[in-house]
Amino acid sequence: MDLVDLVEEKRFIGQEFLTWLWWRSEERGGSVEIPEYGDIIVAFEKHMLLEYGEGESAEKLICSGLKAELQEARTGLQVGKKLEQARIRIVKNDHEYNFTLAAGLMEFRNVRLPKTAGTESEESGNREEVEGMILERLFLYEDLVQTVNALFRQFLERRTSDEWSSELDKVRTWVVDNRHIVS
Repeated sequence: MDLVDLVEEKRFIGQEFLTWLWWRSEERGGSVEIPEYGDIIVAFEKHMLLEYGEGESAEKLICSGLKAELQEARTGLQVGKKLEQARIRIVKNDHEYNFTLAAGLMEFRNVRLPKTAGTESEESGNREEVEGMILERLFLYEDLVQTVNALFRQFLERRTSDEWSSELDKVRTWVVDNRHIVS
């Protein structure tokens, strides 16, 4: 089996992760606990891409709009479509990250890092200030990746545990339960 086939065969893990994370984000009103960091805010926003089928018969459904309008995405899950990418906002401490996560390769797209005094200062041309700004941006990006990795690790630990079937039942109930959606 070559790498492309392996990636294609295992892409369901990223799709399950995105669905699980969406459920987790709504389970406690946006607050998700990560043992290493405590509570963070995770919100799915504005844009989701769902897929159904394989190869040439694959269908894609793009859902966009306000959080309350993501009912179409939930309906897609109900009929067997898989969450392939989503726009996510994470708030951790005083930092807000916005990005799109593509499930197949766990690829970060359209990343918007937090604004800080160091990253938003006017360029003075001072080499040390520019280097400091670059290092701060690198730190913020690494912080985002580590946070998503911690969430993914939490998912994998649950996915491979004996409690997965009861957690999966909760996710399935959430998918079909429309009462918490604001009309």
